[in-house]
Amino acid sequence: MTLIGTVSLFIGTRGTWTEAMGTHPPLAAVVSACYAGILVAGVAACAVRTRRALVRVDAGVLLIALLLVACRYALHHAGADEGVLTAQAAHALDQGRPIYGQPWPWLFGHSGIALTKTMGGGADYTYGYPPLTALLAAPVHLVVHSTAAATLVTTGALMAGAVLLWLMLPAPWRSAATAVCLGFDLLPQYARAGYPAMLVFALLVPVVVRWPETGAGGRLGRSGVVRALCLGGACASQQLAWFLTPFLLVALYAVRRGELGGRGALAVTARYAGTALLSWSLLNAYVAAQDPVDWLHGILLPLTQNAILHGQGVVDISYYFTDGSSRLSFYSYGSVLLLLGLLAATCLFVRRLGPAVAVLPWASFYFATRSQDGYFLMLTPLWLAALATVPASALAGAWQPRLPAALRGRRAKAAVLGGLLVPAVACVGVAAASPPPLSMTVVPRLARAHHGLTAVTVRVANRGSVALTPHFASRSGQGSSAWWTVEAGPRTLGPHAATTYRLRPPGGYRAFPAHQHLYLTAFTDGPMTVTSALVPSAGAAPRH
Repeated sequence: MTLIGTVSLFIGTRGTWTEAMGTHPPLAAVVSACYAGILVAGVAACAVRTRRALVRVDAGVLLIALLLVACRYALHHAGADEGVLTAQAAHALDQGRPIYGQPWPWLFGHSGIALTKTMGGGADYTYGYPPLTALLAAPVHLVVHSTAAATLVTTGALMAGAVLLWLMLPAPWRSAATAVCLGFDLLPQYARAGYPAMLVFALLVPVVVRWPETGAGGRLGRSGVVRALCLGGACASQQLAWFLTPFLLVALYAVRRGELGGRGALAVTARYAGTALLSWSLLNAYVAAQDPVDWLHGILLPLTQNAILHGQGVVDISYYFTDGSSRLSFYSYGSVLLLLGLLAATCLFVRRLGPAVAVLPWASFYFATRSQDGYFLMLTPLWLAALATVPASALAGAWQPRLPAALRGRRAKAAVLGGLLVPAVACVGVAAASPPPLSMTVVPRLARAHHGLTAVTVRVANRGSVALTPHFASRSGQGSSAWWTVEAGPRTLGPHAATTYRLRPPGGYRAFPAHQHLYLTAFTDGPMTVTSALVPSAGAAPRH
């Protein structure tokens, strides 16, 4: 593990050194010194003979990783969309203004700041995360008047979480924590972008490490109270923590019930959940009091905004590999059913699945319409925390519902588990198999040099029995462009109706991508649908 942690520090370091040498030579000198440290650590990992000496090597590897993270932050700390929004929220807090329900469109459309578009043809310009990261960034923003106020908080949280995880893990696993948290330059990228999930990670480390010990003997004790406060803080930082909470509570109840019986387990689990809820409530109190409705809408926004399709999950079937789907909502149904099915499986088979409670919640995102890999990977250090500190023996006495005799065999249990997941898979099958709701034939108006187009004329027919309001964009490869302007054509297309739209791309020109196809996509909201059609690069005479 020490050697793997050492080797992981090489990833991305050359790029950091190259950039620093061109802009900040003293920083490049620090990176060069880190290279020397990596080589020394590699030799020491192979040469030392005692456990104490190896722990010292592990500490040196962690220190080098922290230095490299700091160097990369010094080069890149402007932040991405989540960091920009968090910094603006911190600025609003400093001025005593509300942070929810306030559109900030000027933050987007420049410097590569991504904008979340919605299926209804709009976009989301508001803050849509719980408030703790913004609350922590607010005092920093009084000194650092830029997005760096947010990215400093998230990068500091990642570094603190990595150190805390290193200290809490058994010695043989410590360099694995260094590699997973800092070494691959995966999580540091999200931290430099200002993602609040980095604060969630740091707060959940003490929650997940040796979680079956929480409430042992029927008392929370100081350790249990701290864990509950951290869980509430994590839920007040970013919504990902919400998905872990029910799995943790179900598993904790099962472990305590095996020790204390039903009433005792319920009491200690309720105290744990209540303390977490109190922590969450106190951290939300100030912003909720400003405008309760906007606050509730804001923290629920990622779940209710109906953002356009994005990610690496099964929704790609309808977005990239077929012409679309008229039942995109079934992906969301499948995601919810998968979450519930996995939660039920955890309850039924907690002795087997208990060590995986830090992994199971994120599987549900694979079925969602927004299934980007960040939802999977940003909390992966918690997977390590559970693996290294929650052995199967810690769950051997956990309570499990008594299954009928016919369902106690290995194959029967596998069938029960499969049955819990069938509804989710069926919903995904419905969404993937549903045909696109529209039929589109695209005729481009080519630019003078034929390397792009200035407009398209598209013949659209509604195949279904529901009126649809299409909103048009284009894509080549993954992602989606900004919305195209409808110059002619009705806003709503009635059932079984057909019409012609004349559309203009953003900025009046869309280049044809090299070695890729260009597609015109039509999104609708209520019902959520998507239709894609190939844009031919030739065939229509150019208009000069």
